[in-house]
Amino acid sequence: MEALGFPSLNSHTISCSSFHKQRTTKIPCQREHFSSISLLSSLKLRPCYRPFHFRRSATRMQADNEDYELKQMRDVAAAKKRWEALVREGKVKALTPREAGYAIQLSNKTLLDVRPSTEHKKAWVKGSTWIPIFDVGNEFDAGTLSRKFMSFTMGGWWSGVPTLSYNSQFLSKVDEKFPKDTDLIVACQKGLRSLAACEQLYNAGYRNLFWVQGGLEAAEEEDLVREGPQPFKFAGIGGVSEFLG
Repeated sequence: MEALGFPSLNSHTISCSSFHKQRTTKIPCQREHFSSISLLSSLKLRPCYRPFHFRRSATRMQADNEDYELKQMRDVAAAKKRWEALVREGKVKALTPREAGYAIQLSNKTLLDVRPSTEHKKAWVKGSTWIPIFDVGNEFDAGTLSRKFMSFTMGGWWSGVPTLSYNSQFLSKVDEKFPKDTDLIVACQKGLRSLAACEQLYNAGYRNLFWVQGGLEAAEEEDLVREGPQPFKFAGIGGVSEFLG
């Protein structure tokens, strides 16, 4: 859920995709092989294989991931209702990327980039402030690893979108840089995580919030002054799809 930027979840670790880590297997030499056999013989033990137990564990892991996805879907629906209310009631003002560019150039408003590092390093708005609300997750607990594996097999290998974790220092870092009356234009790649950030910022006391509708991905090159090696449209692309162009 948080991978899409939905702060209503209790868990801080989410999966909108995954990473793939290669593992190397050490092939034992002949001496090591015979030593292992001798050790087993001396202990009167034999290797035991439990294919049924493995299949049952895999099935249970799949069921857990399905429950997790269902919970994500429910939280997504609840979050969208809250966000629609914020925009509808005028608590957060929607801007197109072009309008955001005008506001930055003519009114000196600050653009707050809340994208993860994998997207920000490819393209960013000149003069913007980068404080990610979610960033690449490095957790290796059993639940996180299973979700990373499922996300990879469900398309993460193609899109290259990493597993993201909530940045617990997001609000404190924003508060260090900007007083509550600052005009903040909040942007992400597609517009979802920036809405989640707007909700948290509004609840923290910020009242002059502007949301870039559609995210930086919807921007034309002339809308915003870009820095970085790639166009805004391609900053969210990774994996095999990026390699193949």
